[in-house]
Amino acid sequence: MPDLLDPTLVPANQLPTTLAGDPKGSPLGRRSGHAELYAPELLFPIDRAPKRAEIGLAAGATLPFTGADLWSAYELSWLNPRGKPIVALAQFIVPCESPAIVESKSLKLYLGSFTMSRYESPAVVRDTIQRDLSAGFGCHVGVKLVLPDAFVDQHLDELDGLSLDRLDLDCDRYTPAPDLLSADHTQAIVSECFTSNLLKSNCLVTGQPDWGSVQVDYTGSPIDQAGLLRYLVSFRQHNEFHEQCVERIFMDLWTRCRPTRLQVLARYTRRGGLDINPWRSSHPAAVPANVRNARQ
Repeated sequence: MPDLLDPTLVPANQLPTTLAGDPKGSPLGRRSGHAELYAPELLFPIDRAPKRAEIGLAAGATLPFTGADLWSAYELSWLNPRGKPIVALAQFIVPCESPAIVESKSLKLYLGSFTMSRYESPAVVRDTIQRDLSAGFGCHVGVKLVLPDAFVDQHLDELDGLSLDRLDLDCDRYTPAPDLLSADHTQAIVSECFTSNLLKSNCLVTGQPDWGSVQVDYTGSPIDQAGLLRYLVSFRQHNEFHEQCVERIFMDLWTRCRPTRLQVLARYTRRGGLDINPWRSSHPAAVPANVRNARQ
């Protein structure tokens, strides 16, 4: 079983086209049965294009960023050929160029459908998940399974950078306020990395809270730290999926502060046995290690 998650193994144009759905038609906010036999039809894709249009990214236009959505799944189990349960952790890497995201509750239900299904080996489970997720997202998805003998190697770590949360300031805006962002273009170019644990937004469909930590790494004119923290706090009553929030943060920083290089990474707390950690970069860079933090 390979250790690396490689999103380039299969060209996207060799994969089936995804028909993306309206978020309101997803399983979110609805009572759902628990399928225990393999059911790939449970996956519910959602087109990325409409929310990207809201932040100035027209359909078909070249994206000003690269990146990926890093998923961790903690509730995965199936039966071996003799009926004995096998458990594993799973990690998925979804290129941001995929035409769709897959709604997280539908992915949870899909993974649950492996519970009473029998598979010859973990490799078969991995290949099955990879095939189904690649079809759902419309782009090759890297999949890695972590089996129990490797659980001891899993560890916690926090995002590197200077914490903005140390600032003692007033906050009074709780919907995204990009006008709070500014950079001093009269000063020399700097390279800085900031973090905050104060990111909070709400699910686009249910309004339930999503909690996260965020890292902003940039090169450019110095960004006002107080304004950046107030801006991150301003997502507190905003309804949007994780991936969409991070792309909004990236684009607001990119257009308002005009850095020469920018990376934004958010690590959201677990919901339904899944965490989603979007990362966007203005330039080619190594994919961040998918290491969970204390809140995950």
